[in-house]
Amino acid sequence: MEIKEFEFATDTATLCVFDPSRLKHRLHDDADWWTTSDSELIEVNKGNVAFFGLGSDGIFRVVIVDVALPSSVCVNVQVPSGSVFIGAGEEVTSGGLEPEGLRGVFIKLPAGNYSVAAKRAGSSLSIAFTQGSKGTNEFTGSVLV
Repeated sequence: MEIKEFEFATDTATLCVFDPSRLKHRLHDDADWWTTSDSELIEVNKGNVAFFGLGSDGIFRVVIVDVALPSSVCVNVQVPSGSVFIGAGEEVTSGGLEPEGLRGVFIKLPAGNYSVAAKRAGSSLSIAFTQGSKGTNEFTGSVLV
């Protein structure tokens, strides 16, 4: 993992974390597929993507940490390719487009299943990856950080 800190802007009040190989089946879906709670929950619960609702649009600073985050929200994701996009929800795979890193970054991780913990303090977000999760989730609603 080479990038430890970055900023991104979002107009959808959402941070997403995912391995693009897990959302290839959404490539030709409508650009807003993930804004419907049913579609969002299906992909989150399959471990294909973590969507974190931020409560507001704006510019956010992300720090990737190597320590546990007490009182954080955790989402399990599958990372088969080792490439992970972290950034604005509007860059999620859809509408014939895949993330380009215009509103986020790509990091490299060893392939596997991860628990992605997120914790917010104002416009700053801490993110921690812990390898070894089950890779799926059982949420009944959107995940807010």
